[in-house]
Amino acid sequence: MTIPRIILVHGGFVDGSGWQGVYHLLKQDGYDVAVVQNPTLSLEGDVTATRQVLDAQDGPAILVGHSYGGVVVTEAGTHDKVAAVVYIAAFAPDKGESVNSLIAEPPPGAPVPPILPPVDGFLFLDREKFPASFAADLPAEQAAFMADSQVPWGVDALGGAVVEPAWRHKPSWYLVATEDRMIPPPAQRAMAERAGSTVTETAGSHAVYVSDPAAVAAVIRQAATAVSAR
Repeated sequence: MTIPRIILVHGGFVDGSGWQGVYHLLKQDGYDVAVVQNPTLSLEGDVTATRQVLDAQDGPAILVGHSYGGVVVTEAGTHDKVAAVVYIAAFAPDKGESVNSLIAEPPPGAPVPPILPPVDGFLFLDREKFPASFAADLPAEQAAFMADSQVPWGVDALGGAVVEPAWRHKPSWYLVATEDRMIPPPAQRAMAERAGSTVTETAGSHAVYVSDPAAVAAVIRQAATAVSAR
């Protein structure tokens, strides 16, 4: 039985360090885990960064994306070494879709991410609104640190459109965060259903990968077990 590698891809406004809890749990289970530090300047650049990590693997891999990282893994997941794709409260776009197009028309009453107007081609979340929108289930000090250490997110990443979605060719899993105020849970469920994903739901904020690493690791294990059993 081949044990797949796990590749973790972060989203916008953050870096790969948020995966630390998930990383440690998977390593304890004996998985080989890598974290992609995608620059989040453009979708093309982030896909390149992810594919470089995939190129270095010597066996099949499970590609995991959080938030905008879901767009990255949707595009990069067509790589020959990707056996399955896992979405963690993530965007799962179809061909021609981007984060920009997916959030363009929120339904009435849906939470709207507090993205500030771009400055010099970069986006940030409103620091004051960041904790409630992104990290409501984290300790206040940790949420404040994340707000104050945001990574600039390029408008080219926001607008980057998928050319060929991996979920049309690879099995996928999806963890819905039911308290998410960045990507509304109904939108998460709709994208997961469209992708034919195996769905798990958990009570968590958009930062569920930080606040509940056990729930996230459990879904990744499901995917890895299914791939290993083939």
